[in-house]
Amino acid sequence: QVQLVESGGGLVQAGGSLRLSCAASGRTFVNYVAGWFRQPPGKEREFVAGISYSGGISRYADSVKGRFTISRDNAKNTVYLQMNSLTPDDTAVYYCAARRSPTIVPGFRDYNDWGQGTQVTVSS
Repeated sequence: QVQLVESGGGLVQAGGSLRLSCAASGRTFVNYVAGWFRQPPGKEREFVAGISYSGGISRYADSVKGRFTISRDNAKNTVYLQMNSLTPDDTAVYYCAARRSPTIVPGFRDYNDWGQGTQVTVSS
C-alpha cells in the first residue's frame, strides 16, 4: 500500500491556474501508475489524468486536454497536476490515486490507493 497526500488546492478566478501536488510514501511509488480524479458537488468521481511509471505516457479526459498537464518526479515520490485556464466547471474535490499496474485506465475502481482529496474552487 502507498499513502498519498494532496496539496495545492484553493480558490481561483476563472482563467487562472493552480498546481496540485501528491506526495507518496510507503511502497516504492515508481512501480505505480498515478492518476488524478475529481468529484464535483453531487456528481460521481471522474478521471482527469493518468501517468505511467516512468512519466513517459500520459492520458487525459477530453474535458481537460490542452489545459491540464500531469507529471511526476519519482526521485521525490511526487505527482503533479498543472491546471491552466480554469473554469467554474473545474470546481471539485481533486483526488490523487495509485494503481499497481502498468496500464493507465479511467475507472476509479481500478485504483488501489487514494489520498484524502483537496478542494479546488473556480469562481466566475
